Amino acid sequence: MDDTPLLDIANLRIAFRVDRHTTVEAVKGVSFQVPRNATVALVGESGSGKSVSSLAVMGLLPADATVIDPASRIRFDGRDLLALSAAERRALCGKDIAMIFQEPMSSLNPVFTVGAQIVEVLRLHMGMGAAQARRRALELLDEVGIPDPAARIDAYPSQMSGGQQQRVMIAMAIACESKLLIADEPTTALDVTIQKQIMELIARLQKRHAMAVLFITHDLGLVAEIADHVIVMRHGEVREAGPAQQVLGQPRDGYTKALLHCRPSLDARPWHLPVIADYLGEIEHQRFAGGDIAEGQGVTPLHPLERRRGYGPDDQPVLVVNKLSKSFHLREGWFGKREFQAVKDVSFTLARGKTLGVVGESGSGKTTVGLTLLRLHQASGGSAMFDGRDLLAMTPREFQAYKRRIQIIFQNPYASLNPRFTVGQILLEPMRIHRIGADDRERTAIAHGLLEKVGLPATAFQRYPHEFSGGQRQRIAIARCLTMKPEILVCDESVSALDVSVQAQVLNLLQDLQDEFGLSYIFISHDLSVVKYIADQVMVMHRGEVVELADSDQLYRNPAHPYTRALLAAIPRHG
Repeated sequence: MDDTPLLDIANLRIAFRVDRHTTVEAVKGVSFQVPRNATVALVGESGSGKSVSSLAVMGLLPADATVIDPASRIRFDGRDLLALSAAERRALCGKDIAMIFQEPMSSLNPVFTVGAQIVEVLRLHMGMGAAQARRRALELLDEVGIPDPAARIDAYPSQMSGGQQQRVMIAMAIACESKLLIADEPTTALDVTIQKQIMELIARLQKRHAMAVLFITHDLGLVAEIADHVIVMRHGEVREAGPAQQVLGQPRDGYTKALLHCRPSLDARPWHLPVIADYLGEIEHQRFAGGDIAEGQGVTPLHPLERRRGYGPDDQPVLVVNKLSKSFHLREGWFGKREFQAVKDVSFTLARGKTLGVVGESGSGKTTVGLTLLRLHQASGGSAMFDGRDLLAMTPREFQAYKRRIQIIFQNPYASLNPRFTVGQILLEPMRIHRIGADDRERTAIAHGLLEKVGLPATAFQRYPHEFSGGQRQRIAIARCLTMKPEILVCDESVSALDVSVQAQVLNLLQDLQDEFGLSYIFISHDLSVVKYIADQVMVMHRGEVVELADSDQLYRNPAHPYTRALLAAIPRHG
């Protein structure tokens, strides 16, 4: 039995060139090993260097990145990858080392069928003929769980769901029976049940094909059931490494402890979620977060109490939705159309100062509910009574006065902020439109106050969105909503794209704002752990319909519907 590691990385240092005179070191002397037939999880948040390290293994570093230390070594199966020619590297990484990327839609060619893309891999690296490669492609699609492979092999990526696209990527990765599979955040954008399926599929394929797997993620909760070893990275350095059971059960490093505890737990609901600062100290946290909290701002100590959730008899309704429906008409053929009912007779009551969590998988209709209430979609039926008026029956002129009272925070802060506006312009524009404040001097004062409220320094006012991290951009989006002094905020997957520590900061911020202003939230998410923390009542949607609606603790303690039980069973649990 060969005991030498399949992948051996030693003293890896990688720098990015900013300009002709400046470089930034992203990976700082990293060393780790991936044993044969084992699964190693490489864990860390954005900017930790984990993905850059994996791209160095694949020979896919961007043109402005360089391995800067002659002593750096990447050995794979006894061969020094950094000493290979480009052609040798390409042949090796196509066959013996394969990689699954985070976003399958940007990795699959949209103008070729999925079958053609798998066949291309087989013909290029395995020397198969067209007919043999197609037969093997059908076998691979079946192995990764694509239903009816004979029909789906000629489908285009856009005709498949996100989970199916990721399965196609896995089929391509195992096509050449690679010795090492690198999976870079392969489940980040997927629903909890699809995420569980992909994790189980990777674990099953690893055992069946005796592969080694390097699994890259920012969420330690995901790796408990799949990883043999865990490596925790931060700021381009390895902070902790060891057997998974040890790292997850008895972490030694404060950063590892923070990653484990920042995610909401199903077992407790603290007054505030722990953040990095609670484990590493305020100064280090401010540097790590890139300014995610204002300079000089103190770290709030953990509150000793837990929050109680649920609706009470004295709660006053702020929004009553009855039999809300929304249909889309899809083109079929040259002249035909068919109706697709995305939301079917949805009813609920949102109480003042409370949070309604809306959960379900992609396509369940949860986002359509939020967009229809904001009249970004036109409702097909039903009513939404707000302050004695039906939002859905108003004329556009009548609804204009209500726009400021019900606002939305979108999932992607990179797309929802105008890149050509400064933060100041982003905050002032809605106040000018809705005539909030007597003049720009008063509006500017309001904007500065809101920046302080969401934990950003006053200097952010003059800067552009691209100068901020994802967590900071989401804070700017929240501040923009608050300029309207809304009564209802629709949060559409507003923390799902954030690292776990930044997610905890934003959730704490949303809760503080609700405590201070009595805001009501419709919190849309596929992350049931987050919903358990923040929601008073939870509405479960499946295929456009409400299958269960109950107070948060009741639903999680005793789910009544089989679909709810399936969602809860799919939540990753570490430890």
